[in-house]
Amino acid sequence: MPHIKVTPFPTGELDRLIGQDPVFVFRAEAQEAENTRYGEELLGLEFEGEAFVLEIHKRKEAWLIKPDKPTRPLDVNRIKRALTYLAERASLEILHHNITLSPTRPPLSEAYSKRIEDFESPDFEGRPVALEVGFGSGRHLLHQANAHPEILHIGIEIHTPSAQQVLKQIELQGLTNVWVVNYDARLLLEMLPSNVARAIYVHFPVPWDKKPHRRVISDAFVDEALRILEPEAFLELRTDSDRYYAYALEVFGRPASIRFEVNKNHEAAIRSKYEDRWQRQKKDIYTLRLYAETRSPELAREYDFSFRHPLKPIEALLDLPVKTILAPDHFVHFERRFRMVSEEGVLIKCSFGSFDRPEHKLIAVRGDRAAYYPQVPVRSATNNRAHQTIGEFIHA
Repeated sequence: MPHIKVTPFPTGELDRLIGQDPVFVFRAEAQEAENTRYGEELLGLEFEGEAFVLEIHKRKEAWLIKPDKPTRPLDVNRIKRALTYLAERASLEILHHNITLSPTRPPLSEAYSKRIEDFESPDFEGRPVALEVGFGSGRHLLHQANAHPEILHIGIEIHTPSAQQVLKQIELQGLTNVWVVNYDARLLLEMLPSNVARAIYVHFPVPWDKKPHRRVISDAFVDEALRILEPEAFLELRTDSDRYYAYALEVFGRPASIRFEVNKNHEAAIRSKYEDRWQRQKKDIYTLRLYAETRSPELAREYDFSFRHPLKPIEALLDLPVKTILAPDHFVHFERRFRMVSEEGVLIKCSFGSFDRPEHKLIAVRGDRAAYYPQVPVRSATNNRAHQTIGEFIHA
């Protein structure tokens, strides 16, 4: 991930920029008790139309500046340009960096890179939809897009380099029917309307034999998939793992009277490089298809993720509980607290929501107003309940 190492500098220079340059929004310092040995700061930016946060990790000899993972843009070059802009405007002395822009590298197809907020009220332009969860190298996703130009193919991939690579291929191949989302598919599915998808592909997910709670396939995932699929559409899982196959058989068999079928060593229209390797090793490949049989009701997701007035005093917000707050169906964990330096306020790093698909967000309390930064969480029932719990600690 792009970063720069710089000679330590007076961070008051950043406060001057915040007052002069609209790119720089705020600066916040970690509480003394939470600091690493030499300290940490957060710098909020609005750069090239996108809001995100940079972390400043202070060390004795050099400071490391890099993007905050939950808010970072998918476009690596945008991060590089932002770091370059920061270094120039603050006159930083760079000791080491990896922010050189390659003149030969193909650009990302930004028109087809979608953010989670684009699915608040998605417009598929009347096209049928197919989803692929964890597309990896993108062979199958791009093959399907070329073979079925009438379908909008939505690829969901949490691994950022894979998402970037497919966006480059979209540009190179001139495709216009692929959207790429760099997000947790389990959360994204909760945003989608009912009865919109002709197919959902989950090909060769990580088996997670030692951490089964991290598997993509679960009872909750299957319920969401069946809601999203139109009647007679299917959820398709392909795996080389005997354990995952046995686990999926159990999960797929739980919905009452739902049809599913199993094939062993079925020849796919396109194979990944890993599947090529497994075939050479004579490994069995299992394909399971679960079919939706009825139309599902639309979800009412009129959830309010705003914070009401009044808020607790700044000192109380800096002293939020460290221990995770557990409820029967959700959790809330206040990870770090940062005091705003550029203005009166607090920045709170927190995780919350479902135990197996948590959200990671920043809450910015600036003066008498609080809001998630840079955007609200996925509008799910679980996140809504977690938000209510957060409110109990934020509101006066």
